[in-house]
Amino acid sequence: MIRFLFRFLGLLCLALAFILLVYDGTRSIADRGIYITSVRELWTAVYEPSLTQLQPAVEKISVWLWDPVVVKILAAPSALVLAVIGTVLILIGRKKRRLIGYARD
Repeated sequence: MIRFLFRFLGLLCLALAFILLVYDGTRSIADRGIYITSVRELWTAVYEPSLTQLQPAVEKISVWLWDPVVVKILAAPSALVLAVIGTVLILIGRKKRRLIGYARD
């Protein structure tokens, strides 16, 4: 059941990454420039108050974690971040391979 949930969330993240890739591509073609939606822009569009609450929460865990790590993730392209998260979730939720021969218990 939990593997199904990981795979479902992974496929959902990959689908959202594809949608954002198409959105950025269409916007770039229409305006004859390159537009890439960052995670910060996407998060602000979805629910801005939670983004302002993120910095104190992360700094409570560790001060150095905010500036080099979270700031770079927020500046990254949202399609890429969602694709990486989706791939990791799918890999976590995959079925284990059956062992052949003497290696199995």
